[in-house]
Amino acid sequence: MATILIADDDARIRELMSLFLRNEGFELVEATNGSEALSIIEDSRIDLVILDIMMPVMNGWDLCREIRQRDSNIPLLMVTVKAEAAQKVKGFQLGTDDYLTKPFDPMELVMRVKALLKRSMIVSSQTVQLGGIMLNRRSYQVIRGDEVLNLPLKEFELLFLLASHPGQIFTREQLITQIWGMNYEGDDRTVDVHIKRIREKFVADTQHFQIEAARSLGYRLVTP
Repeated sequence: MATILIADDDARIRELMSLFLRNEGFELVEATNGSEALSIIEDSRIDLVILDIMMPVMNGWDLCREIRQRDSNIPLLMVTVKAEAAQKVKGFQLGTDDYLTKPFDPMELVMRVKALLKRSMIVSSQTVQLGGIMLNRRSYQVIRGDEVLNLPLKEFELLFLLASHPGQIFTREQLITQIWGMNYEGDDRTVDVHIKRIREKFVADTQHFQIEAARSLGYRLVTP
């Protein structure tokens, strides 16, 4: 099971997060400031970091920056009382993957953690083979025989996600969460638009894979 580091100087918040995350089977490590958190990351295997902004010694901004300089892949979730749009933008610019504002619903925290870990696992797999077609997550390219296709980013991520779990049904909500993020405010029909574009690009490749609609729930990718 994944190990999660909680960096927050508020003991009550750490206790609340730990309670709900442990109930989901996660291993927890705690830090009271950014400097302590950074030392733990350097010495231990950490799969995801939940970090507050306002911490002593080293704040969340600096911690986020330092982590990203050392590891570009570890998922980061900022949890803070700062809800202004400018603060969120700054967090994303520094490299956080998601943002949750205090006070928060503990189950929403759990959902966001699980979504980030799933996305991280997909990224770490790097390549997926679909018959004679290979998806390369490092270069964001689709290799079809001697041909190299460069799909728009969201189309590639959507195809890569479905291809990483052949046969599994993903609802539109799940796809929105994992590809566009928890804070996406657009119409979930954008998934349909992207699926249509992917199908059009691979209309002659049904011998390798097909993307099927699943009873109005969402989509799944199937292979022969």
